[in-house]
Amino acid sequence: MWTSPGKLRAKGIIGMNRRNIRYIGRYNNRRLYPLVDDKLKTKLLAQEYGITTPALIGTVTTQFGVKQLSGMLHGHHGFVIKPAKGSGGKGILVIEHVEDGAYVKPSGARLGLGDLERHVSNILSGLYSLGGSPDVAVIEALINFDERLSEYTYEGVPDIRVIVFKGYPVMAMMRLSTAASDGKANLHQGAVGVGLDIATGTAIRGVQFDRTRHDHPDTGHELASLHIPDWRTLLLLAAGCYEMTGLGYLGTDMVLDRDQGPMLLELNARPGLAIQMANGEGLRNRLDLIERQPEGVAPEARVAFAQQHFARHSELETSAEVATAFEPG
Repeated sequence: MWTSPGKLRAKGIIGMNRRNIRYIGRYNNRRLYPLVDDKLKTKLLAQEYGITTPALIGTVTTQFGVKQLSGMLHGHHGFVIKPAKGSGGKGILVIEHVEDGAYVKPSGARLGLGDLERHVSNILSGLYSLGGSPDVAVIEALINFDERLSEYTYEGVPDIRVIVFKGYPVMAMMRLSTAASDGKANLHQGAVGVGLDIATGTAIRGVQFDRTRHDHPDTGHELASLHIPDWRTLLLLAAGCYEMTGLGYLGTDMVLDRDQGPMLLELNARPGLAIQMANGEGLRNRLDLIERQPEGVAPEARVAFAQQHFARHSELETSAEVATAFEPG
């Protein structure tokens, strides 16, 4: 379905030009980009600021080091191998468990050590990195994601994107992996995007392939009952990334570990705009309001402000509500 630019502006939808010039160009100093473009630097910086991230098993920096991979992985029954400078989920290899010497992916596909070594070698050569530059392979412990969310995802770990502007969390969504997205939380590949109420962390709207969705396409579970545990803690984590990086406009990607709660996965200095579609609302009005706020506000106060001013009612219905609507009398 098509709409006019005027209608998009009326809904506060911002496009790439405005995002790049008005927000990224104005509030993100380019010299700070390496802090978020390199996942290893982000992880080390987060450790300095006491922000929880998945445990680092090790790194491979040279082709000679590829042969040390077996020893590095020994004793670890689940892990993730990713390029330090990758983007859009490219080059991320998830191993759920090790069985009879085989490394098993969430899909059940079995890989040998040689497969892992080739993947790491490809990462080092820059196959998945921004601009094709030589890269570093980062190996992290597998996230034990909160089982309360298992009905909302397929073969992958759901993550939560929060847009943070001048330290204020302004809009959030959860990305749910599907069969179409090959178990990856990537909207362009077919993951489901679920807009989240900033006030409560509950689902307000769902989309897949640019169309509204009320349930998960593979599990069939309704989206209306989705609620993010430890929501305020997660928002405080996102807000604190402003002080950590100095970037005024960024996307924070987080996951929920069943033992450690909200964890920072990675940061993005050029976050995409699909979050507006997932929420059914544009960013502009929220960003305009934040620009009018004073400087020097503490993270706790910024989160409280966002929860007060950006609260939304859900567009989704639970199965109980639907059943009630059809009850006689």
